[in-house]
Amino acid sequence: MKQLTEFLERGANRRSFLKNSVVAGAVATVGAGILGSGLPAFAQQTSGGAPTKGDIAILQFLAAAELIESDLWIQYAELGGIGDLPPIEVDPNEHLNPYQIALSNLDGDGPQYITSNTLDEVSHATFLNAYLESKGAEAVDLSKFATLPGSTAKGSSGKLRITNLMNLNVDTSWFVRYRSKANPDLGATFPQAITLNGVTAIPRTDADYIGTPNPNFKGNDHIQAIANVAAFHFGTIEQGGSSLYSAMAQKAHNVEVLRIVVSIGGDEVAHFLEWVDFAGNGVQAPVAPFTDRRSGLTFPNFFAPLNPAIQPSLIFPVPCQFINPSLPLCAVIRPTDPIGIAANVVQFLTDMNLFSGQSSEFFDVLNNLANAADAAQRGF
Repeated sequence: MKQLTEFLERGANRRSFLKNSVVAGAVATVGAGILGSGLPAFAQQTSGGAPTKGDIAILQFLAAAELIESDLWIQYAELGGIGDLPPIEVDPNEHLNPYQIALSNLDGDGPQYITSNTLDEVSHATFLNAYLESKGAEAVDLSKFATLPGSTAKGSSGKLRITNLMNLNVDTSWFVRYRSKANPDLGATFPQAITLNGVTAIPRTDADYIGTPNPNFKGNDHIQAIANVAAFHFGTIEQGGSSLYSAMAQKAHNVEVLRIVVSIGGDEVAHFLEWVDFAGNGVQAPVAPFTDRRSGLTFPNFFAPLNPAIQPSLIFPVPCQFINPSLPLCAVIRPTDPIGIAANVVQFLTDMNLFSGQSSEFFDVLNNLANAADAAQRGF
């Protein structure tokens, strides 16, 4: 696991959030200490089929989003991914820590999926920044904002982080949305499938590995509750990425940039579908129902009684309204409305407490990048 962590960190740290400067507002003017000499001439206007200024802004915001994803997924991979962590339980034959066991209760391949998802996100960030640099544009660098303390539980590298996974308000409305015929692009809103406010998605200290044994599943109720929170958070993050890429594809002008956005977006959708299933396994037998007797957090069995709005066994998006309510229902990723999508993503992640403890400069940088991406237009 140490080797995996070092590999992931090398990839993530090599790109960070706009080397030495910032995109100031939607027009990408030079900001204090973020964009050095500004974008090259090709990025200011269309010339010879090169990416436009808007295309560069789109890729820079996506690179920032992937760096944020890489940071949070690396934390999950260190504690819950595939690795050779020493056992923490009393059983000397146990080769998984309690968090890995709890994740495996949701899917036997859970730790592998977490590691694979992490490698994918790091590859996205690495590629996007390399592509930007190959076109003479500024890469994105968030390393200066890795200031937040992370978990001290055994398995964690102990490095400072960009994101905070230990006090989340996890938005679970997506679980309802993808089982509904309604579409947020047409004004629909959705309730939370389960309320997860002020919760941790990773063990904070070794004390979180300890809880009351549960006869219904291997392990204890406290760490299982943390793993269940993580499962819903996985889906929350990846459904957001699926919508972001689908929306940004509608704004890309250059065909090669469009190819990049569509191709990476497809991988985000693949991630999302796995975590839909994963989260659903935490709210059905044999794992649920149960209550964490330390935190009081309860996970009911969504099959008892069955509510079609939150049916766990529905893995694929249910056909819904799309484009116009008068048209037939169609199974799609939603929302995909490109208007203000980047700013909405920043607000969504902020409301989740993912950036709890971050500096005002961090939010200024992220919002400026979002504004620049939202100002991009396809053009003809």
